[in-house]
Amino acid sequence: MSGWDEGAVFYSDQAQFPQGDPAAADITRHSALRKFKEFLRGFTSPTGDFPYRESLVHNRDHVTVAIEDLDAFDAELADRIRKAPADYLPLFETAGSEVLASLRSKVAGETGEMEEPVTGDVQIFLSSKENCLSMRSIGADYMSKLVKIAGIAIAASRVKAKATHVTLLCKNCRSVRTVPCRPGLGGAIVPRSCDHVPQPGEEPCPLDPWIAVPDKSKYVDLQTLKLQENPEDVPTGELPRNVLLSVDRHLVQTIVPGTRLTVVGIYSVFQASGTTNHKGAVGVKQPYIRIVGLEQSRDDNTNGPSSFTLDEEMEFKEFAQRPDAYAKICSMVAPSIYGHSDVKKAIACLLFGGSKKRLPDGVRLRGDIHSLLLGDPSTAKSQFLKFVEKTAPIAVYTSGKGSSAAGLTASVTRDSNSREFYLEGGAMVLADGGVVCIDEFDKMRPEDRVAIHEAMEQQTISIAKAGITTVLNSRTSVLAAANPISGRYDDLKTAQDNIDLQTTILSRFDLIFIVKDVRMYEQDKRIANHIIKVHASGAQTTNLNKNTEVNEGENWLKRYVEYCRSTCRPRLSEKAAEMLQNKYVEIRQKMRQQSNETGRAAAIPITVRQLEAIIRLSESLAKMRLTSVATPEHIEEAFRLFNVSTVDAARSGINEHLNLSPEIANEIKQAEAQIKRRMGIGSHISERRLLDELSRMGMNESIVRRALVIMHQRDEVEYKRERHVIVRKY
Repeated sequence: MSGWDEGAVFYSDQAQFPQGDPAAADITRHSALRKFKEFLRGFTSPTGDFPYRESLVHNRDHVTVAIEDLDAFDAELADRIRKAPADYLPLFETAGSEVLASLRSKVAGETGEMEEPVTGDVQIFLSSKENCLSMRSIGADYMSKLVKIAGIAIAASRVKAKATHVTLLCKNCRSVRTVPCRPGLGGAIVPRSCDHVPQPGEEPCPLDPWIAVPDKSKYVDLQTLKLQENPEDVPTGELPRNVLLSVDRHLVQTIVPGTRLTVVGIYSVFQASGTTNHKGAVGVKQPYIRIVGLEQSRDDNTNGPSSFTLDEEMEFKEFAQRPDAYAKICSMVAPSIYGHSDVKKAIACLLFGGSKKRLPDGVRLRGDIHSLLLGDPSTAKSQFLKFVEKTAPIAVYTSGKGSSAAGLTASVTRDSNSREFYLEGGAMVLADGGVVCIDEFDKMRPEDRVAIHEAMEQQTISIAKAGITTVLNSRTSVLAAANPISGRYDDLKTAQDNIDLQTTILSRFDLIFIVKDVRMYEQDKRIANHIIKVHASGAQTTNLNKNTEVNEGENWLKRYVEYCRSTCRPRLSEKAAEMLQNKYVEIRQKMRQQSNETGRAAAIPITVRQLEAIIRLSESLAKMRLTSVATPEHIEEAFRLFNVSTVDAARSGINEHLNLSPEIANEIKQAEAQIKRRMGIGSHISERRLLDELSRMGMNESIVRRALVIMHQRDEVEYKRERHVIVRKY
């Protein structure tokens, strides 16, 4: 009999709480309330202070309680909160209000007398360090219990007013009654009859006499969210599951679509209004989670160094000090793929990323690096994308043909029950803070490709649809893979003829790699040997030393990338900045000189956007070594990567053959003369027929093709019928 002599008043705990639960006989409503008050008042942290008491004094309307602290204070009470949160949380909030009132009553009023201050309700948030449950494993066993799940918020509704107490008025006798509402999405239980006793001659109240009086009822804010499984948790080949969340009071309007969340809540059910499938099935309800604690697990400063153990931090710092750290990281990138060392270095830079900057006038400069892999089939482009999807802390993989503009950015859909519009984030929003891998980039429809322009440069997605005008964050890197127009890369065509992408989208990529399938005996032999070894061993074969102390696994690299991104934000040193400036001016000078000599502009002009790309690359190289300053060595490597990728891509194709040897130039002139002799002005001929005729005359086919390309550039001939027919213009 707890509380025997409390307050010098004798009472007996006959009425047990909650009713009908024999296990709760030892904790009654009154003793639970008393224990909650003791916990908030007297719990001390290891440092000796009173965290919850101080939190209540500073934040008078809410306090966040760690379940582990409640466990340490009273394990039975914590167990009750886990098993019957709907019964004990209101008690906890009542205890919070009473403790706050007692803490604040010690302040004297204006007259100098001690007076009771008016205190509002206190909302209790729960936090837990337990492991998250899978969304697929939550079933009927967890009903009305506390659960913890993680996912991405994909939709948020408008804020509504939810009644906590409904005031009812009897139509007959005008008597007033207040009925409490069930929390969350539950409604009020309205009595069928009025308890007014009629006087003689007075008409008795009929059945269902109550009407609600909205003006006199009490309300709180309520919002519903839709939480979807994290992409990395979805089994292959299955659709991602989602669950409905309900948040109220101080948690309302804290979440935008695309945010990664870890939520603690009560697994509950409600009767959906539009369930036409189960008419007459009263027992079939729709589940939802009523949130009592919420943590955003992806932001600039959230989940920083604290989520790594000391051993991990020491290991990462030791690894960063090694002279071969950069080479080691690059060798961990897709070890089962042979060669492509520069592509691997670029992908390592993309994973680590540069430093985001916010200028004093509010302008944001992106730190994310975008890369495009363009080239022949079977050059492991898609494998690189799959590796990045597995290794990046946050990644979304999508294919060009299966992606629409709304699926990549955001869509506005109508809720089937409430008939109101709400926003659902697409791939670019869900990958906020990570990488979007887009395969078959050239197969996308042009109008869909235009949709990601803003996301790539401004890193936001603006929506103005169905009365919803908003801006969503999409701070992502884009790694895209594409094929040239004809499927294979044709060296006889210019870079513009091979790449069927607009200049506007190409200029947004920091690095453009042209991956060619070169036929060389020695190289083919080595590649075949490597692939046979991979298939024979059934595991990845790496040329790393197996006895090294670092665990070179995908998981280790993922953790290291996460650590570097959260702790290190490098800046350029003065020497590096001066060197970069001189190099930029020098390259611009060369480009101007070249265009004056040749009379035509360069294929890819070096502009400020390319300068920013080199800065981002040098910052990511510094971030790999966990250094806070980018040095001239990093600038040199960034320039080298930029030269072997984007600059080479601009020069590739026919531009390489501008400086021809005199013999080849003479042969091309002869081929041009033969073509003009064979074709009159205005006449047309099949390309295949022309090549065959000139080949019979003893001319080399590749020389004839090159002569045709040069004549096409001079606008002397044009192609028709998908380049099958040649027409001479003049």
